[in-house]
Amino acid sequence: MLEERCGSGHLPVVSAYISIVVINQYISVALRQAHYELLEYGEGFYGSIPELTGVWAQAATLEECRDELKAALEDWLLFSLSRQQPIPVMGGVDLTIREVA
Repeated sequence: MLEERCGSGHLPVVSAYISIVVINQYISVALRQAHYELLEYGEGFYGSIPELTGVWAQAATLEECRDELKAALEDWLLFSLSRQQPIPVMGGVDLTIREVA
């Protein structure tokens, strides 16, 4: 069905597009679960995603902290996916890599 619409040579491209969409959904869901704190003594902001160990950021402003946290999450995801490490399901979005027959 999909092959008929896209042509047989386009399936890898469609698959890659779907993967990108799912990863973007995961990032959006994870960032909605982020927690931010105003640090003492004017040291800026700290942000983390509690469900994802090691995903955190610190920056001078809240906006910079959000941007840094998104970058940290993206790096963490790419590393985890490349090493086929388990990634927690977030908001129903499951990035588990499964073998296909």
